[in-house]
This record gives sequence, structure tokens and C-alpha cells, in this order.
Amino acid sequence: MTLLYSEIEEELRAAVRDLLADRYPPATVLARIESTSPYDADLWKALARDIGAAGLLIPEELGGAGASAREAAVVLEELGRAVTPVPFLTSAVLATQALVSADTDAARELLTALAAGETTAALAVSFAASPHVPETSGSAAVTAEGGTLSGRVTAVAGAEVADVFIVPASGALHAVDAAHVTVEPIVSLDLTRPISTVTFTGAPARQVSAGLAPLRAALELGAGLLASEQLGVAEWCLTTTVSYVKERHQFARPVGSFQALKHRLADLWMEIVQARAAARNAADALASGTDTATAVAVAQAWCGSVAVHAAEECLQLHGGIGMTWEHPLHLYLKRAKADEIALGTPGDHRQALARLADLPGPLAS
Repeated sequence: MTLLYSEIEEELRAAVRDLLADRYPPATVLARIESTSPYDADLWKALARDIGAAGLLIPEELGGAGASAREAAVVLEELGRAVTPVPFLTSAVLATQALVSADTDAARELLTALAAGETTAALAVSFAASPHVPETSGSAAVTAEGGTLSGRVTAVAGAEVADVFIVPASGALHAVDAAHVTVEPIVSLDLTRPISTVTFTGAPARQVSAGLAPLRAALELGAGLLASEQLGVAEWCLTTTVSYVKERHQFARPVGSFQALKHRLADLWMEIVQARAAARNAADALASGTDTATAVAVAQAWCGSVAVHAAEECLQLHGGIGMTWEHPLHLYLKRAKADEIALGTPGDHRQALARLADLPGPLAS
């Protein structure tokens, strides 16, 4: 195992970062969230087809890159650093992993379309579902009968731009075209990643998996890689804050020269270094298939809280300008807070880690 980035991973990072710097600076993100469609279809097309992000985790024989979770983690770091409103996590990670794990002819057919960037998918589960307790995904609310699905799932991420939904229902995974689904956007804390209520009313479906094991695999991969997105958010907050306190003056001195602020930023830097280690360990474990449950639980138990702390420190140390809508900082705070409860809260993962490590809980009084 190595937590260092490989040459290929650094090249991928540079390609994604250059694309986002050229096409999606903070001002563009701010303007986009005030439009009727937060997602940027053109940017997603560039990421999906030109860089190959859509098929990153899809086997080469199906037209994908055949890459591992390590490469996907690098992409998510950069997307988190720019709070980019594209469905990479929801389509190229969650839905894709469910289909890869299903390993059926129907799943492979969908993966070929996803790899080409022609189709965008969404996993029809609550974005708050924990990989340790997949029954909290809301899949029980959908039933399959006679080749159709009926029911409703709330808080589905990536639903607005999905062409096909991968739906857990009645002990199996099914694929449903978006044309047969009702998607109702709901108010989301994170303006760059909308969530929706998805309703199935006798929707024609085709089965892609005979069991729900692929659902757990998808949620586990999603939670593990979400830690890398949270790392990207935290790194942007730290870098931006350090730059600001060097320029902002009080009492004829840069505010960053005051010892109290130096200590706060040093403490935050240490937290982010530890978050990077946890996120990279989770990505490596997912790539190798070794002790994945523990690595994911450790990463999410730590990285979610660190991203929120970094965004809160960034807000406070920016002073009044940080409170304005015109500054992109509020997008990072909202992304960090939303990510903290996505795919299991830090508390959920700590409880799971205690079980995995066979640590007894506190005794009842």
C-alpha cells in the first residue's frame, strides 16, 4: 500500500483541474446556482467524454478506462475543490458501481452506454443512506410487480439529470428509464448538488441484478470516495483562508501574523493532513478490496467533520466578506454540511467502526 499519488493520478488531477480552472471558476459556479438548472451539461460532457470521467470505473471491455477507486478519488478531490455541479459521484460512482457489481448482461449493456458518456444514471436511494445499514436507503418504499415498479424514494441525488434510474426494489436491482419516472426537486442545502423525490407509478422496469449485494457495494464505494470530495473542500477552504489572512490588514499588520490565527490555521492544517491520509487509505483499500469496511468507516468518521470545520474557519476568518452571497465560500460550507450527512453521518460510521473493531459500547446507567 502507498498513500502517495502515482504519476497517472497526478496527470489525471492536472487534466481535471485545468478544465475546471478554464471552464468553471467560482464566479461561474455562483451564477449557475441562481439559474433554473444548477447542473452544467456542457461541462459534464467535457468531463465525461474528453477526460473519460464517466467511464473511469467501467471495465475496458465495456468501453471504460478500467481504472480503480484511487483514480476516481483524485477526480472527486478536484470536483470538491471547485464544488463542481456535475453528476460524477451519483452517476460515475454510485450507479456505475451498482451495475459493475451486478455483472449481468442487462447491467453490462447500460455500462457501455455510460462509458460512452451517452447516458447518465442515478441510484434511486436516499443520499443519506448508510453503507453499513443499506435498509435505510428507502428501497423498501418501492415494489416490483409484473415487470413494473411502484413507490417513492426521497432525497435522491442526481435525479434531475439522470437518463436511467437504478432502483432497488423487492430484493433486486432494476433499471427504469427517466421517461417513466416523476422527479420532483426539493429544497436542498447544497445548491450545487440538488436532491429530488422520485416517484414510480407502474414504471416499466428491467431487472439488472437478482440480489441487493450490489447496492451495499455501491454505497460503500460512494462513502469511501466521498471522503476525497470532502478533502478537496477542506483544502480549498484552507488555501483560500491562508491567502486572505496574508492580504487582510488590521492595526497596520496582516491579520495572519497574529499568533492566535496562526495556531488556528496550524491546527486546521494538521486535521486536513490526517483527513488526506484517511481518504487515501479508503481509496486504496477500495481499489485493492482489502479491509474496505473499516477503511471507509475511518475515512467518513473523520473527513466529514474536518470539511465542516475547515469551512467554518474559512467563514470566520474571512470576516464580513465571508458572509456575503457574492463570495463562493457559502457554497463550500453548504457542500461540507450536506456531505457530512450523505451516505452516513460521522456518528453512523463511528458506530460501525466500533462494531468492526469489536469495541464494546458504553454501559447503560
